[in-house]
Amino acid sequence: MSETISGGHLVAKALKAEGVDVIYTLCGGHIIDIYDGCVDEGIEVIDVRHEQVAAHAADGYARITGKPGCAVVTAGPGTTDAVTGVANAFRAESPMLLIGGQGALSQHKMGSLQDLPHVDMMTPITKFAATVPSTERVADIVSMAFRECFHGAPGPSFLEIPRDVLDAKIPVEKARIPKNYRASTRQAGDPEAIERLADLLAHAEKPCVLLGSQVWTCRATDSAIDFVRSLNVPAYMNGSARGTLPPGDPHHFQLSRRYAFTEADLIIIVGTPFDFRMGYGKRLSPTAKVVQIDLDYRTVGKNRDIDLGIVGDAGLILSAAAQAASGRIDNAAARRKEWLEELRAVEIQAYDKRLPRQLSDASPIDPYRLVHEINEFLTEDSIYIGDGGDIVTFSGQVVQPKSPGHWMDPGPLGTLGVGMAFAMAAKQARRDKEVLCLFGDGAFSLTGWDFETMVRFDLPFIGVIGNNSSMNQIRYGQAAKYGEDRARIGNTLGDIRYGDFAKLLGGHGEEVRDPAEIRPALERARQSGKPSLINVWVDPDVYAPGTMNQTMYK
Repeated sequence: MSETISGGHLVAKALKAEGVDVIYTLCGGHIIDIYDGCVDEGIEVIDVRHEQVAAHAADGYARITGKPGCAVVTAGPGTTDAVTGVANAFRAESPMLLIGGQGALSQHKMGSLQDLPHVDMMTPITKFAATVPSTERVADIVSMAFRECFHGAPGPSFLEIPRDVLDAKIPVEKARIPKNYRASTRQAGDPEAIERLADLLAHAEKPCVLLGSQVWTCRATDSAIDFVRSLNVPAYMNGSARGTLPPGDPHHFQLSRRYAFTEADLIIIVGTPFDFRMGYGKRLSPTAKVVQIDLDYRTVGKNRDIDLGIVGDAGLILSAAAQAASGRIDNAAARRKEWLEELRAVEIQAYDKRLPRQLSDASPIDPYRLVHEINEFLTEDSIYIGDGGDIVTFSGQVVQPKSPGHWMDPGPLGTLGVGMAFAMAAKQARRDKEVLCLFGDGAFSLTGWDFETMVRFDLPFIGVIGNNSSMNQIRYGQAAKYGEDRARIGNTLGDIRYGDFAKLLGGHGEEVRDPAEIRPALERARQSGKPSLINVWVDPDVYAPGTMNQTMYK
């Protein structure tokens, strides 16, 4: 009698072949055979309190490891609860697979428990969405979904698997279980375009480069560093590319970006779309030559005309451009010395202007003081996560990760509530790293119950809540548009002692109202070895410049 295998076990084998070593999930009757398969394949099962957290954790796992993340949820509300996490991964170009349950095929269109048109709902926010039609095809279609995750710019896929397809057993020989099917996804870019870029670099007097998230996605850190150093180009970093150059590096710039984009004669944008974060391209000098490098052809030249577009892997393209240009600009260091000094002067002026607030002893605590203390506290092994509105906007100006791949934020969808899931994934994947997450109190409240999951799975991290008892970014906008008398409609929160909440769930917690106590509290959290929450009461009437400059409030 031939050996048989169930659909759930075929899912687990396909995940194992893909290198997945953990799934994030919330249980449901439709999907339990996948758990059984994961146990047999040695895949860890981390069960969370809300499906949104499972999807965010799969996204976070992919960002940290470079491998695809995976979340498994039940049908109906289980899948709809995960939609936000999938949408966030879609906008952030993060490769993950969401597997959702579904009623039995034999009950199709009969109104089975939790039956919804999942594929129709997921199609607009995924690179691939499908129903698995038979047990024989389970592993084959799982591998298909993963391939689509890495086609061009990465992104999420979705599969619904009917309950009878998962539970059925078939002879092993009837199932295709792909093991060797992945092709290289690294495209080197058009050689003629590389030569044009080298020529532009050779003639530029005031070049600059913006290194975006795809630099980390492509694991192009070394190539990016070699590019800026060998050609003496000032570099700015956003998204996951923060940390590509360490703080203090002579080519690392942060506070002079607007000035550079106005004065530069060559601007190279790597792995960043011209979306709202870039003013849809309008913030770049109209007289500068603009080059855009991206994994996705559709992104190049979107919202703004460019002088040169190159599609491909950021690392390969930057390496090829540096090599092609190196022989043409031997005197680059001397020619661009004044340009770098000009930008450094702008940086120093901006830093000196803000420094008194970063060192402020005011009470309630100035948010700049909080993010300054966090920045001083971080080490080369600290992964920093930002989850919030106004308070995280402050941190974007001050916090500088000290190593590549050590910065995580929601990405362009601006999703609040990612912090707990990202911390979970980061610590689970990199137990050798310290994880620190800065939450707004509004953001923490969305998914904060999964602090208990961190305790249950022994995933210590340092959580810091900038607590102003408000959704302060929205509060500012309402005051600006409608007046102070309507500033607190729909955005005011309770004065919650989140340090006590952490203790209630078995973690370490503290309340901080004196700025001098921030650093000691962080040190105690580090030493506790537990999931921790340091609840810092910040001034509710102080707003980040980025909040005040948002165009939607004008």
